[in-house]
Amino acid sequence: MEAKTKIVILGAGYAGVEAAKVLNKRFKNDSSVKITMIDRNPYHTLLTELHEIAGHRTQKESVMVDLYQVFKATKVELVTEEVIKVDHEKQSVVSERTSYEYDYLVLGVGSEPAFFGVPGVKENAFTIWSLKDALKIRQHIEDVFRRAREEKDPAKRKKLLTIIVAGSGFTGVEVVGELMEWKKLLCAQHDIPESEVSLYNVEAMPNILPILKPNLQAKAKRFMEKKGVKVLTGAAIVKADENGIELKDGTRMETDTLIWTCGVQGNSFNMETGFTEGKRNRVQVNDYLQTADKENVYAVGDNAYYEINGRPIPQIVETAIQTGACAAKNIIADIEKKEKEKFQLNTHGFMVSVGSHYCVAEVMGVQMSGFFAMMMKHLVNMHYLWGVGGLRLIWNYLRHEFFHMEDRRSFVGGHLAQRTQSLWLIPLRLYVGILWLIEGINKVNEGWLQPGNIKIIQVAGNSAASQAAAGPAPILSAPPAIYQWFMDTVVAPNAMLFQTSVVIMEILIGLALIAGLFTFLASIASIGLTANFVLSAMAGYDILWYVFAAITLMGGAGRTFGLDHYVIPWIKKWWTNTKFARERYWYFD
Repeated sequence: MEAKTKIVILGAGYAGVEAAKVLNKRFKNDSSVKITMIDRNPYHTLLTELHEIAGHRTQKESVMVDLYQVFKATKVELVTEEVIKVDHEKQSVVSERTSYEYDYLVLGVGSEPAFFGVPGVKENAFTIWSLKDALKIRQHIEDVFRRAREEKDPAKRKKLLTIIVAGSGFTGVEVVGELMEWKKLLCAQHDIPESEVSLYNVEAMPNILPILKPNLQAKAKRFMEKKGVKVLTGAAIVKADENGIELKDGTRMETDTLIWTCGVQGNSFNMETGFTEGKRNRVQVNDYLQTADKENVYAVGDNAYYEINGRPIPQIVETAIQTGACAAKNIIADIEKKEKEKFQLNTHGFMVSVGSHYCVAEVMGVQMSGFFAMMMKHLVNMHYLWGVGGLRLIWNYLRHEFFHMEDRRSFVGGHLAQRTQSLWLIPLRLYVGILWLIEGINKVNEGWLQPGNIKIIQVAGNSAASQAAAGPAPILSAPPAIYQWFMDTVVAPNAMLFQTSVVIMEILIGLALIAGLFTFLASIASIGLTANFVLSAMAGYDILWYVFAAITLMGGAGRTFGLDHYVIPWIKKWWTNTKFARERYWYFD
């Protein structure tokens, strides 16, 4: 039996997922290479969106990317286990249950919060570096408001309603932005005056968001303060306990809620592997992201310590993705005996949302804020999701961020989240279907299907739906030149075929809408036929109502008392299980 080259990826974060996809793309048809991904969870977490979970803007499913769905149609073998050590000598990673041998190892176990030795913080603060953390914050905030509503002691009530977010980096500002919006809803729900809630953002540095330009820092700060956030800069926390925090200047702040976002470090697991440490629990790597100890072991993402111009590479998503891709390419190069490439970081910009409606960003050197910055953030998120899971993840993102958004908490103000009850569309669906059916039957009675009885050229569209001679004046005085060319060169030589097709299409559209079968496609066809009649210069403005009716019916009108209720789920299930759809992620959940 041919010996396989075993590649093990430890950790399904941004870097690990990218490495797996690059390796799979190259070796998907190579039976001599085995790729195994190991993570404690069966899902990839979108860490940059955890603030939305903590602030109850979206549900947990919005940040969970099912790894089985992502890699089901690939050669990547997914293992859900907790790894306890790396055995250098045997070249294996060991779990509580078994071990996995490797020829190449990609170390991408992520990072963890850094507490910088501040007494009491680790024991008394909430962190937000996992889905579990975010859900814990959400539950705690809800509980705080419930308790505050019943609390009669003013001092205890004030303590309950004082929320402190420590750290004004990306995570801290985004968490504050979510809580800033959510507190308004919680106050209304629990009958608590908003003036009683104190939301602080405490930062040891002189400015917030130090990685951004000063004017963007100022805009973000002004927006938070306008919304009632108290931003304290140059205010280092030196101590924390179960009742509050103490600042460097001696100020004491009483609170039941301290959320710590002051920085991260490499996962402590890195220090148990025995690989040479760089700084802050990160593994030292060379120009090719190989560890200093073993050339066949690569550290990626937040695990890799590598300096560029004397500064360590930042622990951000772009770094993770690019290190994952670089490590994978170098493994490929090593297997194929080709030259490895040195790691080069190419960041494109930074985006920080402050709630659901406002964002500050610097993209490719261009600074922006407000609506366009928030739109850019969503586009960047969708670009990443497209690379991971294609159309399926894009659709899921749109659902969570726009179509199912509650309380108007999206940058389009909730306009896309208003859903129409399809029950009220039944009369319209039946009415439009009956009209199209009558159109087709009338054409049959007029002899449109009789050989040689050509009507489509001389009197194209002469019917109740498209009649112009006896009805309103046509929208166009003459067909556009390109359409006239199409009629002369394509339709005229095949007039009977096109004439028959129009009749059959009208009848089929009518029957489909009446039955509620393939309503979306029938509505598109309805729009197409209407456009044909208009371009023929034979239809007045009255026909345009077919277009607007069809657009309305496209929103699931056949799912209520229609065959789409049964047929579409069956087709969806069949399509999802095809290899073609799986490999290209051309399906929806």
